[in-house]
Amino acid sequence: MTEYTEEEGRTLRTAVFGAMVLVSTADAGSLDQESQAGGRAMAHLSPELREVLKAGRPVLPAGSVSDVEDGVLFALRRSVEILAAKAPAEAEAFPAAVVAICREVARADGQVAPAEGAMVAKVEAALAR
Repeated sequence: MTEYTEEEGRTLRTAVFGAMVLVSTADAGSLDQESQAGGRAMAHLSPELREVLKAGRPVLPAGSVSDVEDGVLFALRRSVEILAAKAPAEAEAFPAAVVAICREVARADGQVAPAEGAMVAKVEAALAR
């Protein structure tokens, strides 16, 4: 099992949970349905990464809506770097898994609002290498 520092684990949690929050709050919808969909969609991640995500509480960046978005997008980019350095196979699978999670959150209420689709695109861009 790959060992991650507390800071690396926090970054990974901020990235994954933050991406779900960004998509969920991009458009007024059923936050409960979207949260449940996000939880189920975590199956897209490897068991090892799911353990890292469970190891601590996710913390979103503080500040304005824009600050939170910028912080989460930074955490997504940083997560890819962390994984590339420590677990290259995880780095390959991580972007697609996070995007799949975000898409399931966006579709949770039966439709994908334009704002949700735009946010998924921002998440995908942040994960691109």
